[in-house]
Parts: sequence; structure tokens; C-alpha cells
Amino acid sequence: MIDYNQIKQRRNESWREELRKQYSPKERTTIERTKMPESDITKRTASLTLEVNQGLSEQQALVEARRCLDCAKPSCMEGCPVEINIPSFIKNIERGEFKQADAVLRETSSLPAVCGRVCPQEKQCEAHCIYHTMKKEPVAIGYLERFAADWTRNHTDVEPHLSIPHNGKKVAVVGSGPAGLSFAGDMAKEGYEVTVFEALHEVGGVLRYGIPEFRLPNQVVDAEIKRLKSLGVSFETNTVIGATLSPEDLEKMGYVGIFIASGAGLPNFMGIPGENYAGVMSSNEYLTRVNLMHAGTPDSETPVFTGRCVAVIGGGNTAMDSVRTAKRLGAERAIIVYRRSEEEMPARLEEIHHAKDEGIEFLTLHNPIEYKADEIGRVNKMLLQKMQLGAPDASGRCRPVPIEGAIEEIDVDVVIVSIGVSPNPSIPRRFSGLEVTDKGTLVVNDTNQTSLPYVFAGGDIVRGGATVILAMGDGRRAAAAMHTYLSQQK
Repeated sequence: MIDYNQIKQRRNESWREELRKQYSPKERTTIERTKMPESDITKRTASLTLEVNQGLSEQQALVEARRCLDCAKPSCMEGCPVEINIPSFIKNIERGEFKQADAVLRETSSLPAVCGRVCPQEKQCEAHCIYHTMKKEPVAIGYLERFAADWTRNHTDVEPHLSIPHNGKKVAVVGSGPAGLSFAGDMAKEGYEVTVFEALHEVGGVLRYGIPEFRLPNQVVDAEIKRLKSLGVSFETNTVIGATLSPEDLEKMGYVGIFIASGAGLPNFMGIPGENYAGVMSSNEYLTRVNLMHAGTPDSETPVFTGRCVAVIGGGNTAMDSVRTAKRLGAERAIIVYRRSEEEMPARLEEIHHAKDEGIEFLTLHNPIEYKADEIGRVNKMLLQKMQLGAPDASGRCRPVPIEGAIEEIDVDVVIVSIGVSPNPSIPRRFSGLEVTDKGTLVVNDTNQTSLPYVFAGGDIVRGGATVILAMGDGRRAAAAMHTYLSQQK
């Protein structure tokens, strides 16, 4: 019998060996990392939809791919939660096979165009690149991932419904964020009839309502969802599991497995005086109004607070998204207020860089302790406690310590609190027998299986707040484990 996989492997080894001979390792390592083209600062700060990073050209991608040394033991893959074959997709770009590069990405990732834009590659795959041992900048893996996915989307049509034979089993997905979409894609490839139930009126979860279009355009999310539909995945919007449909309803409808990926949409607040004043809101509410409901645009009926001076509390990516959105909505002064130093900020370095370029102020080592309001109850001032760094805490970052008597007051019109989220307790309460932590997250084993054998879970409902790629990794792991579990059931 002919082993076509073996033939394919030999062919891959052959053309990769030819690529290695074209340039010596020394020649490859002398190439400088490609700089990502960016849109004009003046134009982008006046637009909610103009993407900041413009993507690599074909020539830039070819040159950057040439930097990859195609290591015998690719350490970059150790940092990828969805186990992308990084050298293979990059080498396909180097030889001009852009669509094949995208195909390699999609062997393990359902959302490469998304991950190429929003994943913290500098802390994951690129952090393991061998170039670090040479004290050089790593291969721009994220830029190349985005390039391959974008090139394929722009040059080819999404394939029609693929003829994957159904295995006769139905599975339900609660939530259409990155964990749910990743799970759905993998289960569809195994022949399951997959339905994704989304509480909101549009599909995408945090990819849609949480990340602004200047960082992740809606058309990119739409294209990835269209591709999942081509695999046979169905989507039901405006459906709240536990309210619109109960777990018992899903069982009666024939679903034999459920994957909970409902995210963490319950915002955290600090519990300080004045948080209930008008003009003080969570980043969840603020970004949902703007990104999903298009508040701030002339034809939107959804209101949103705007002001001359907007302060965002926090130092993560969501805080950066919020403060940069405020700038685009007309804030003359947009400020990040963070209780630690800039070095401790969890936000991506790229997001901090873009924020500074756009004129965002950084008020680090400050922590709000009270908000004040005008005569009609609208926030107008903020009291800030100055901080200094003490000994490291459990996270490994230096603990912020108040400086006694060092308090200042600044004028503000809007305050956006972005200090983390917690899972909404409504869904766990509806599933009798689900084990829940004291933080409201679901308890799962190392395969993402919950205390109910037919229910798996992943993403923020398990982690309490994490990156897109970690959520996708949960989805892939849960899909593999659920497939094994259901295959063993009569």
C-alpha cells in the first residue's frame, strides 16, 4: 500500500533542504527584523476602524521568512499553546507558497488571522526563538502568521461546505469567543454536528465586543467565522443557555456533549467611594457599547460617556484598548492610571508603544482612592494615592505600597475601570453538579473536562481572564478529549 503521508513528508524535507542551501545561517542572521508598517497617527486617532498595523507586503514577508533558521529542534513551537508547526508555515512563505503556509497554520489553529494580530507572541513563540541566544530580535512569527492568513483571505474564496461525513452525534458550544470557535472547528473536522449558542446578537464573543477594530477589524472575524460555517458549524445568536435554553433542553434536542466557553463578563471594581457616580464605568461596558453597539458613531442609538479628560484604571491590554478608544472619541486628555511602574504592566509592549505614539499619558505609581462628582452626580474629580514599589508579591511583580500623605487630585470627565473580570455565575448555576471555585471559575481536569463527564469547559470561564491563544488552546484540548470520551460511549 502506498503511504502518501510518507511521500508528502519526503517532499517537504526535500524542498526545505533546498531552501537551507540557498542562504547560509550567517547570511540569514544578518537580515534585520522587518518593521511592521503602521497607519498615519493623525488619521488613525480620528478613526475607530482604521487598523494601526497595516500588515507586511509580499516582499517584506519573503525577507522576514528568510531569517528563520529552520532549527532541527524548533524551540519556538514550545511557546505556542495550539502547537502550530511554525518552521513549516514560515518556510512555505519563504518559497512563495502563501496559501500552503495558511493551510499549515489551519492544521492546528482555527483563527490565524486573529492570532497574528492580538496574541502576545513576544511572550510565547517569539520568546523561545533561537535568535535570543544571539542577542538578536526574534523572527516576526506573528507578523508572518497574519500575512499568510490575510493573503489567503484576499486571494481565494472560502471553500464551500466540505464533505466531512457526519458521525451522527451533536455537540453544543456555549459562547462564540476564541475558546468556543476553536473547539467548534476541531469537532466539526471530526464529523460532529456542532452548534454554537451566542447570547449576543453577533458572533465572535470578546473578539467582537472586547477588541477594537483598529486592532482587530470585524471583517477578519467575519472571515474566520465564515470558514467555520464552511465546515458545517451552525451558529444561534440571541440564545442564553440557562435562560433561553436550559441544559435539559439541550439534552432533549439530542446534544451528547457540551463545551462551556461563556467567558468572564463580570467586571471587577475597586470598592472605593464614588464608583457609582455617572461617568464611572467598567471597560466591559465601555468597549461593548463602542465595538458591538457602535456608540460614538452618528447613526448609533447607543449612548456612551465622552469627555475632555478620560482616565482608565489599569495596565492590561483591555485598558490600552479603552484609553485609545477614548482618544478616538475625542478626549483631549486620555490617561492610563496604574498603581505599579510601566515595567510591571501586563499589556503587550506593542500596545504600550502605540498608545504613547497616539498621545496617551501614563500616570504610573498612582492608585485611585476616591471619585468626586458635580451637583448633578457626574464624576468630575479623582483622588490619587501615590505609590512606591515594595517586595514582590505572589505574581512575581513588585507590590505597590502607598506613600503616606502623598495624595493628589485631578479633574476627570469619564473614568473607565479596567482591573480584571470574573465569570458570570448564571451559567454554572444552571448546570446541576458543576464544581465551581471560590472565584466563580469552573473546575476542570487536565483535559478540560468538568465534574459532569459530558461537559467540558475552557477559556475565561476556567482561567478567569487570559489571552486569546490560551483560550484557543483550551478549545483544542477539550475537543480532542471530548472526541475520545464520546467515541467510547455507546
